[in-house]
Amino acid sequence: MSLEPVFNLKGRRVWVAGHRGMVGSALVRRLSREDCEILTAGREDLDLTRQSDVRRWVADRRPEAVFVAAARVGGILANDTHPIEFLYENLMIAANVLEASARANVAKLMHLGSSCIYPRHSPQPISEGALLTGLLEPTNEAYAIAKIAGLKLAQAYRRQEGRDFISAMPTNLYGPGDNFDLASSHVLPALMRKAHDAKLSGASDMTVWGSGAPRREFLHVDDCAEALVFLMTRYSDALHVNVGCGEDQTIATLAQEVADAVGFQGALGFDASKPDGMPRKLLDISRLRSLGWSPRITLAEGLASTYQWFLRHTPGARSAA
Repeated sequence: MSLEPVFNLKGRRVWVAGHRGMVGSALVRRLSREDCEILTAGREDLDLTRQSDVRRWVADRRPEAVFVAAARVGGILANDTHPIEFLYENLMIAANVLEASARANVAKLMHLGSSCIYPRHSPQPISEGALLTGLLEPTNEAYAIAKIAGLKLAQAYRRQEGRDFISAMPTNLYGPGDNFDLASSHVLPALMRKAHDAKLSGASDMTVWGSGAPRREFLHVDDCAEALVFLMTRYSDALHVNVGCGEDQTIATLAQEVADAVGFQGALGFDASKPDGMPRKLLDISRLRSLGWSPRITLAEGLASTYQWFLRHTPGARSAA
């Protein structure tokens, strides 16, 4: 059953913190249809890790709604080798934006987390209630702790001061604006880049990190943006909400689907000496579905459009494809 809007964005000043990131840019695209004033600030104008700067900016711009999409993000390699940056920067971003928003009496705020907040051995699919019931995946523990802290801070503002602050936990995302750098990207764009490079070089095979056995869920970022705007306008509760598609596949299957989308016809090999991460990570999205929202973009459609975006926006990629 779809809920009627409880918070109308029409005519409001809406700040998308992190508007240049994959999720932030998708939110800007989606919000352009909401008849609202979209506020943004690039890193050259506002350092979200500096409390006084954030307070000053928010007090001056007076947003009425805030999406906290800004974050230091990366794949297993980046998370595992730079825990200081992933913990410190994400803690500061959440604390500064939420505090400044509370002091400026922002009418509504959404804090965005990640499915990595859940324990490594969570029952599958993972419900919202699994939070803090077990040990985290070691390779992304720093990022997860920062995101959990942001979620708890949003709940604290809601309980102590009555602020309409909510949190959403997206699954693995992909799509336009993704990071395709092999040293810092997540698994899907990394596979796409590897497949493209292998196709370009005429390689007979492509090596995939890990055993290929872990299972992952992937949601197109434009579907995610639809879900986030849906929740911002229709949801108001302390409990965070999982945002996903409700389906997963092994990394081996994903690698083959990416190779097919790219047009790489070589063999796939797996380097089991590299970390797998969590054995499975599928979100229970029954709470979101019960509110009346479901994803629309299939993985095959999303991979095809994402590869076209990659070709258009990566220097030299199109001429080499």
